[in-house]
Amino acid sequence: MSKLLYIQSSPRGERSYCIRAADAFIEAYKKGHPDDEIVTVNVFDENIPAFVGSTIQAKYAIMHGQKHSKEQLQAWKKVEKIIEQFKSFDKYVLAVPMWNFSIPYRLKQYIDNLVQPGYTFTYSQEKGYEGLAGGKPLLVVYSRGGQYQAGSDAEAIDLQKKYIELIFGFIGFQGIKSVIVEPTLQGGPDTAQEQLAEAIDQAEKIAVDFCDPLSHNIVTKANERKQQRQEISQKLAYNKISASYNQQYQSRGHK
Repeated sequence: MSKLLYIQSSPRGERSYCIRAADAFIEAYKKGHPDDEIVTVNVFDENIPAFVGSTIQAKYAIMHGQKHSKEQLQAWKKVEKIIEQFKSFDKYVLAVPMWNFSIPYRLKQYIDNLVQPGYTFTYSQEKGYEGLAGGKPLLVVYSRGGQYQAGSDAEAIDLQKKYIELIFGFIGFQGIKSVIVEPTLQGGPDTAQEQLAEAIDQAEKIAVDFCDPLSHNIVTKANERKQQRQEISQKLAYNKISASYNQQYQSRGHK
């Protein structure tokens, strides 16, 4: 049995085009994977830590190789909880609307909690940055009011899909699948419904073989071995990262 995390990032619920297309994927996926566990999270309903006060101080304590105070430790446990929840799943689906050419602020806040050194990525002088949370299937369903196709002038201001693929690629995801609903406003309601129907059809097709059982077993075993290595080396990664940050700060005259 696999665990799938479905992350919604719109407060509009079923009125959101990306959520409607992602919901169609989930329903099709359930038919082919009736024993799998599916957990749905909407970032607008979650208590996501803000990086202020003890939380930001806890992050910088890690970066500088310092011990956490009692308050910092309590604050950081909330960040760790989000990371641990995310990494405990085998498959992922994101429903992401475009806001001001980018992504909703609550999803960005969730990602800022998730992307942490020693947890979802590491760094060494020999290899540079390496993701620690990938090797699993990820589908992202996007919606946007205009059109931003590859090769068009508007592609340059698409900071939605570009950012999602960059940041999740940074923490180790490869071969990210995508479904796009566009335009939902520019062409009027009839065009929006036509594009939604096409997106739903694409999503349902992806659901059929969203990591087949054989490849899932291979990936799962590889992830288990990788997780064991990560747990053993996490403290070492902290030390390397903090040493690197300290060296950079000292060379620039920061204290």
